[in-house]
Amino acid sequence: MLMAVGTLSFANRIALHLYANVQNRFPLPSLLFESVGNVAIVNSFAKRAYSKSKERGEKKKKGSTPVNENEIAELVNVNRLKEDLQKAIDQLKSDYVKNVTLRSAAGSIESLQVEFEGEKFSLQEIASIAKKGPQLLVINLSSFPQAIKSVLKAINDSGMGLNPQQDGTTIFLAIPKVTRDYREQLAKNAKTIFQKFKDQSRDIQNRFTREVKKKEKEVSADLAFSVQLQIHTLVEKVVATFRWLSKKKRDKLLT
Repeated sequence: MLMAVGTLSFANRIALHLYANVQNRFPLPSLLFESVGNVAIVNSFAKRAYSKSKERGEKKKKGSTPVNENEIAELVNVNRLKEDLQKAIDQLKSDYVKNVTLRSAAGSIESLQVEFEGEKFSLQEIASIAKKGPQLLVINLSSFPQAIKSVLKAINDSGMGLNPQQDGTTIFLAIPKVTRDYREQLAKNAKTIFQKFKDQSRDIQNRFTREVKKKEKEVSADLAFSVQLQIHTLVEKVVATFRWLSKKKRDKLLT
């Protein structure tokens, strides 16, 4: 069975790309990988050979594709791609510092970002925050009652593990004691935040990959394929950074 490269899906082209690398390292009979005119073909024997090499652990690790920014720039705005990925890293770090911490809940709540009417405000800008006893915070929103829903959402999405209780324009927050269970809950929240930013990085990858696909008819198939692989590599490096930051935060919380 023969397959023309031009008709293969993106996933199958990756498999063919990896097979070619295996072929370079462990030469197989030429009949397994031939060329007809300018179209490369691979038959079922080659597919089986690739599968066997994969089982032996010869498949290249994901993210190992060399990155050539000049090549990427031929199809997408590489600076914008890097900026979007760096912003995601910075935001994850910020979320960990503000929302997944063992410092006093009062300090964290004051700087909590609330999205209201299309803008972001720190909670202390739109509410009066008072501490009533060692385990209770009282948030008074009488000056901005229309922001109550936004404040409740920000608290619930913060990852601090707090359970806000509303009474009119007042929100009560019980401050949990720093117990082992509380530490474990924060560590779980840190993992949830990691997953959120991992998904966000995939969204960035998909967005730029769509830009490449729009230009596929204007450039060679090899260039379009290579740029997609390189975008994937850049995103995988960022996900690896997310994973390292998440592990570091969780280890700190649990020790």
